[in-house]
Amino acid sequence: MLPVRRQRKKGRVEIIPMIDVMLFLLVFFIMITLQMITDKGLKLQLPSSSEAKVLPHPHFVLNILKDGVVEVKGKKMDLQALTGFLATDGDVTHTQVTIAADKLVPFKDFVHVMDACQKAGVTAIGIATKAT
Repeated sequence: MLPVRRQRKKGRVEIIPMIDVMLFLLVFFIMITLQMITDKGLKLQLPSSSEAKVLPHPHFVLNILKDGVVEVKGKKMDLQALTGFLATDGDVTHTQVTIAADKLVPFKDFVHVMDACQKAGVTAIGIATKAT
């Protein structure tokens, strides 16, 4: 009697787990790349300070121009639009803002921008200066 030969099962390449891993890697690299994109800055004459410290990378840099106009990510906004923009940023308690005002900007404009940030619920506000 001849031994019964079982038919060998062929190996299968499961593609579904491989697709899952590839999508995970794609999302991971997209999230890392978004963190590496920097904001464009304006050429402002910032006031200088001997006690200036490096701040963590903020979510938003608010540029106050000489005429009092606020610019965020290349868009010019009034104070109401700024408050609405910051309030729609998800969890505003974790939103970090740095205000960069030209040294010729009146202090009242600077205070109005800070007030608009606080109305939106932002509590982490930094002030940009040049180190001397």
